[in-house]
Amino acid sequence: MAAAAEIAPLRVLVTGANGFVGRNLCRYIAGQGFKVRASLRAKSRTESSNIETFVTGDLDASSDWQAALSGIDAVIHCAARVHILEETAADPLEAFRAVNVAGTRNLARQALEAGVKHFIFLSSIGARVAHDTPDATPYQISKLEAEQALHEVVGDSGMTLTCLRPPLIYGPDAPGNFALLIKVIERGLPLPLASVRNRRAFLYIGNLCDAVGRCLEQSTGQKRCYEIADGPGISTPGLIRALAAALGRPARLWPCPLWLLRALGTLTGRGAAIERLTGSLELDLAPLKNDLDWTPPFDLDAGLAASFAQTGGAAPASTPGRP
Repeated sequence: MAAAAEIAPLRVLVTGANGFVGRNLCRYIAGQGFKVRASLRAKSRTESSNIETFVTGDLDASSDWQAALSGIDAVIHCAARVHILEETAADPLEAFRAVNVAGTRNLARQALEAGVKHFIFLSSIGARVAHDTPDATPYQISKLEAEQALHEVVGDSGMTLTCLRPPLIYGPDAPGNFALLIKVIERGLPLPLASVRNRRAFLYIGNLCDAVGRCLEQSTGQKRCYEIADGPGISTPGLIRALAAALGRPARLWPCPLWLLRALGTLTGRGAAIERLTGSLELDLAPLKNDLDWTPPFDLDAGLAASFAQTGGAAPASTPGRP
């Protein structure tokens, strides 16, 4: 009797593959047996011989994805214009929309035409903030509008759409606020945050990779949006103590009234940064856990330990208790 035909591995395009998240996702899903094609804004050194690369240039309404999408089964869309510390655009919201909304809509349309079966969009918990409050940032507004654009493009086509809304993502070589906090702790600088009593969720890159791998196994034709995090939130002082413990450094915290911190933030133009440090942001993981039977393989302590045990910015090829 003839042996059953071997099922071909899923072919996956990852956009923004030279960024922190995209780079880790490419390495992880390639290690899980998927055929990975990495989309790069500019030519870059290929990390692995089993990952194909395409230079697709800037992400906007005119980007041509035809060659990159040829033969692709699923797209993981990570490329985006992210938070800008020193904004130079005359109209920041339009600058974010040009990349995050128009660019995403254009990619989704071409993916649909190319016969892609599953579109996974790395959104942001900021999209929920933009939906719930009038004080959202241009970045948060663009992420919500990108989700809405994707729902419009996909419609009743039968393509599966999965939007993931992470909070701050950390891991080895993570950029942005996580890297800045590490520098402050390593330098032994005191932080006036001992009086903060908030709860904020975070996401280890290994947990994100594991969840995306689980999403790739699903092909239901549904449109779904999930919040994703390591688990329950932790206070900012608690995070600093956990980071300091992982680094083997003391946590230098001193009390300061919350009203004074916020007033200083307003005076210095750092109000949004102070709010991220002092405000709460809890996520609802139940839908993701229930629909995909997914549990984060790393808790915060394990994620931090793994972050400082690794080098090179790559997520683990496997996760605890998983092959």
